[in-house]
Amino acid sequence: MFAFEKALICHCSPTLSGLKPANLLSLSKADYPDLPMLIESYSDILAPKGVSLDIVCECGHRWLLLVYRPAMLAKQLQNPAVHSLLSEEGYPLEGRFYLNEMIAHLRKLLLSSDGFPHEIGIFLGYPLEDVIDFRRYKGEGCKLCGYWKVYHDVESAKRCFAMFDRCRAILFSNFMAGTPFPQLVCNVPQAA
Repeated sequence: MFAFEKALICHCSPTLSGLKPANLLSLSKADYPDLPMLIESYSDILAPKGVSLDIVCECGHRWLLLVYRPAMLAKQLQNPAVHSLLSEEGYPLEGRFYLNEMIAHLRKLLLSSDGFPHEIGIFLGYPLEDVIDFRRYKGEGCKLCGYWKVYHDVESAKRCFAMFDRCRAILFSNFMAGTPFPQLVCNVPQAA
């Protein structure tokens, strides 16, 4: 449990703090053979705080875990420009279980390709124009590389990266000082 909580804090602090809609976490199957059961138990802790966990890929010897805030992610995906890009990739843009269907489509793409679908950056809260240019330029020629490859607003990205770094440092420091994990997760309940 300690190792899983530490991994969540090290790699998902911006989402746990409500600063971004999602993070991805890659975990070894050797270290976490019972990850589906572990996720089930943590869902009881995290769901009331507005955080969900979903295995989006089971590749080789690793799990790929999406740690996300459903309300924030749904809002992120409802942007008309985002809709346009996602429709090109075959994402379902309507439906009763809209967000679940979007994540299911992302999962299908992750399992059926050798790499990451470029639009995954939209799910992770990256600026749309950077996601588009990452795809256009095949990851080359960016102006800054940090949490994502930046092609446009470098100063804004620098501030965002610094905020994410501070968030991780604060959560990690408090966790190592003995603050229980559930107390470190911001309470941002799901929208009705």
